Amino acid sequence: MTTTKMLRVFLVLAALCALCSLAAASRRKHDSVDHRSHRRRHAGHTSLHRHRPRVGKEGQVLHRSKRGWVWNQFFVIEEYTGPDPVLVGRLHSDVDSGNGNIKYILSGEGAGTIFVIDDKTGNIHATKTLDREEQAQYTLTAQAVDRDTNQPLEPPSEFIVKVQDINDNPPEFLHGPYYARVPEMSNVGTSVIQVTATDADDPTYGNSARLVYSILQGQPYFSVEPQTGIIRTALPNMDREARQDYDVVIQAKDMGGHMGGLSGTTEVKITLTDVNDNPPKFPQSVYTMSVSEDKVEGEEVGRLKANDPDMGDNGMVNYRLIDGDGIGTFELSTDSETREAVVKLKKRVDFETAKLYTLKLEAVNMHVDPHYLAWGPYKDEATIKISVEDADEPPVFVAPSYTFEVEENAPAGTQVGRVHAQDTDAADNPVRYMIPRYTDVEQFFSVNSEDGMITTARPLDREAQAWHNISVSATEIGGHHQDTKVRVNVRVKDRNDNAPEFAIDNEVLMCDNVAPGKVIETVSAVDKDEMAHRQHFTFSLAPEVAHNQNFSLKDNAESRRRQRFPPEEGHETGAPVPAASRRPPGSQQRGRGRLHQDARGRGRRRPHRAALRLHPDLRLRGPRLPGRLAQLSGVGHHRVGPGL
Repeated sequence: MTTTKMLRVFLVLAALCALCSLAAASRRKHDSVDHRSHRRRHAGHTSLHRHRPRVGKEGQVLHRSKRGWVWNQFFVIEEYTGPDPVLVGRLHSDVDSGNGNIKYILSGEGAGTIFVIDDKTGNIHATKTLDREEQAQYTLTAQAVDRDTNQPLEPPSEFIVKVQDINDNPPEFLHGPYYARVPEMSNVGTSVIQVTATDADDPTYGNSARLVYSILQGQPYFSVEPQTGIIRTALPNMDREARQDYDVVIQAKDMGGHMGGLSGTTEVKITLTDVNDNPPKFPQSVYTMSVSEDKVEGEEVGRLKANDPDMGDNGMVNYRLIDGDGIGTFELSTDSETREAVVKLKKRVDFETAKLYTLKLEAVNMHVDPHYLAWGPYKDEATIKISVEDADEPPVFVAPSYTFEVEENAPAGTQVGRVHAQDTDAADNPVRYMIPRYTDVEQFFSVNSEDGMITTARPLDREAQAWHNISVSATEIGGHHQDTKVRVNVRVKDRNDNAPEFAIDNEVLMCDNVAPGKVIETVSAVDKDEMAHRQHFTFSLAPEVAHNQNFSLKDNAESRRRQRFPPEEGHETGAPVPAASRRPPGSQQRGRGRLHQDARGRGRRRPHRAALRLHPDLRLRGPRLPGRLAQLSGVGHHRVGPGL
């Protein structure tokens, strides 16, 4: 059997104490152990073998396949900070007689930088401090070659140097600080949040990465589960209104929490969220307010607010009036920004009528949590007393307006009527009256400044102005001299002071061959005075022409009277016709009509002097006579002369 060339490798742990290092150095000087003895000492190691061929069936030569070098894992403790490099192990060959012909070569991860080999002795050292968290293991290749020819004396073989962990990393909370919320009044044990720490040490080796959680700050309000890091409430009835925010500090410690373990902490800010666990409450049971009687509808009287320490919808309060004698006089609204109840005037108040009003107000939560109904009722009541303040108001007339009548043509100083105003304030100041001149420009009236009696300043003519619309002002004496005005309508009553008038003062032309009985003219009359019901005019010939038989006048149902006159060419004749109004006292007016006849016998009418409204008719009838002037004169106690 051919002698098998083999290498022996010794692993010296970097974590050995100084004595182990000295022993390793002594072993490097005296180690002449051959491959067989090395294999016996390290039964756990496997070295390379070259196998003889075996003859199989039918004479076939069988070769055992070469396995290469197989090394067990070797360990180097991380973070070694000693003064000398750490001896990892030694390569040695049986053919190495110590004359320096064998050269040991190391290649792979970290070879030449982290790991170096003495090419004569085969000793492998770690020259740098290793950190398992940066790299947990290194794969290297070992080979023995001839120093002169560099020809391999052994096939290359890989082995692994594994960095052995030590507890050099504290736990870390990668996501801190944490923020959590939990409802107030939560039951004990309610889960709030879970915190998690990580440890960079090897979790498969020892307890370096075995973490235990504990609470350093936040007791007795909260607790934490040691193994899971779940934070839970620890006290009942935690009230947000008493305290809202909590700063909790959680610690994670490795080595299972034992002494000597490393630890890390994180801060957890926990906020209690609001629930509707508080009813609204008025700070006072009775509120006093005041309002001046001169305030108008819609003006604000006062404000009040029921306090609710809850937040958002839980603290929303609705107000309403539930009782009191002022419900019809005042109204209530809610300020959307301040959440105050605003009392406003619904209708005007009068100090002299009522000096005090009482309102009963209720504040109710708009959103009630059914979980906390037993803590209710979620409402409160308060009383508002509103006093009315007296204001200096202007005088008030006892009537909104006045209407009086006065006789036409009444002498100056005739009493028309009395207006009356009074000061409704408590002072009850006297009042003075006057007529603003712009309402009575022509000064038809005057008023007594003390008693309000209105009199005429001169006679009034109904036919010129039948109605007079004036104003009377009343001003209080003292105070702020406030005044008020009232409308006064004066109707002028009619008197029969105007005689009737013919509607048209005209001339009538007629031919001399007009047949007797023919209507030659129709006359009418008007009267400026008022016509009472069933009143009418009566017409008759004037007395001075009543003997004239040439014409006749028919007045309503009166019989026809005929008057004749001899024909005369080229002259005029006239007949006065009085018109009398049948109403006491009667009056008459004389009118005049002219009848003309031209040479050809054709009649023509002169233009009317005025266009007046027609009234009951007067008919003149005559014989075939030459045209003459017919003069109609009014008769009666109010006589008017001819109207030509």
